[in-house]
Amino acid sequence: MSSNPRRLLPLLGMLALAGCGFTPLYGQDGRAGVAQRLDTVAVGNIPERPGQMLRESLETQLHTAGAPDRELYSLTVNYTIATAGIGVQQDTATTRNRLTATANWVLSPIGGGAPLATGTATTENAANVVDQQYFALTLETGTVDKQLASTIAAQITSQVAAYFKTHPGA
Repeated sequence: MSSNPRRLLPLLGMLALAGCGFTPLYGQDGRAGVAQRLDTVAVGNIPERPGQMLRESLETQLHTAGAPDRELYSLTVNYTIATAGIGVQQDTATTRNRLTATANWVLSPIGGGAPLATGTATTENAANVVDQQYFALTLETGTVDKQLASTIAAQITSQVAAYFKTHPGA
C-alpha cells in the first residue's frame, strides 16, 4: 500500500489548526450554542425600502429555526446607501453609479442595559444607468439594493455570531 503525500496535507492542516486552539465559529459544539443565541436576537425596524430588505435578510440569516420563541437581545441597525456617479460622459450624464452600503449596528439586551457589542458592515455594488427606461432602472436598482442588503446581513450575522462565540456567558 503506497501513501500519497497529497492525501496527508489536509490531515496535517487540521492537526496544525487544532494545535493552535482554533475552533470553527459553527463547530461541533459551537454551532448549537451560537445558532441558538442568534435565534434570540430581535431585529429592530430599519426605515426605507432598502432598510426593510436588510431587516428581512437579517431575520432570515439570524433565525435559522424560524421566528424566535423568546427574544433576549435587540439588534438596532442604522443603514445608509450612498450613490456616486463613476461613469460620466462629456455632457455630464452619468452612465454608471457606485452604491456603497454601510450599516452601523448595536446589540443590546432587551430590557435595557449597556450595549453588548457594536460593529460596522460595508459593501459596494454598481448599476448602469445609460439608455435604460425608468422601469428597467428601477428594477436594476432594486436588485442591487437586495444584493447589498444580503451582503451586509451576512457580515452583521458573522460579527454577532463571533461575539456570541467569544462571550458564551453574556
